[in-house]
Amino acid sequence: MLAAAPAAAGLPEVIAMARPSVLPIGTFDPLGSPRFAFRGTAFVVGDGRHVVTNEHVVTIADAKSPPRYAVRVPNGDDRGDWRLATLVMLDKAHDLALLRLDGEPLPPLRLAAPDGVREGQAIALMGFPIGGVLGFQPVTHRGIVASIAAIALPAANASQLSDRSLAALRRGSFDVYQLDATAYPGNSGGPVFDADTGEVVAVINMVLIKGSRESALQHPTRISYAIPVRHVRALVDAYVR
Repeated sequence: MLAAAPAAAGLPEVIAMARPSVLPIGTFDPLGSPRFAFRGTAFVVGDGRHVVTNEHVVTIADAKSPPRYAVRVPNGDDRGDWRLATLVMLDKAHDLALLRLDGEPLPPLRLAAPDGVREGQAIALMGFPIGGVLGFQPVTHRGIVASIAAIALPAANASQLSDRSLAALRRGSFDVYQLDATAYPGNSGGPVFDADTGEVVAVINMVLIKGSRESALQHPTRISYAIPVRHVRALVDAYVR
């Protein structure tokens, strides 16, 4: 199921429409301090009870037990409401994850047609570039699709190159979007919009960083990569009823 919404009039309207549907996601421990450990950005899709983010956002290699996930839903005050989320499906080949939310449905974002993106197209991306340092308020950056290029996503290190992942690399690559837009590590998993309509065209996946993660805040490269929305559509069509 895909959300239907009228076309937005411009970027301010796109931002206002999208804000309730773009959420910080992380692990949740009711007895921990802090209870919530920020991991990245997620956004609501389909029936309003599911969110999409990056696979690398929810995968914790050294976890001693299966993590509990949660998103923070704005409720009009500074605290927000915490919603637990259950992992439904991982698409490791395209670095995507689908999770189901507890509670009432939230407003889903509308997904664009799978093959409508062109180089030079105006886009905007929304997420939480520095987590909760200044409060969990979504931040929007604008740019263009600088290039559509083929890429194969490698494992994080050589020890993770299994027979399956090597076979996937041998089968070839898939297209990703290189963006001329400012993004930071906390934007991972966040939506990329058509700046005019507000439809989601991609998901932020990687940010080119020179030096340390800390230096990215002072010296952003404006080179970011995003996974095309057709792979999100495949997850939603297969698992959201």
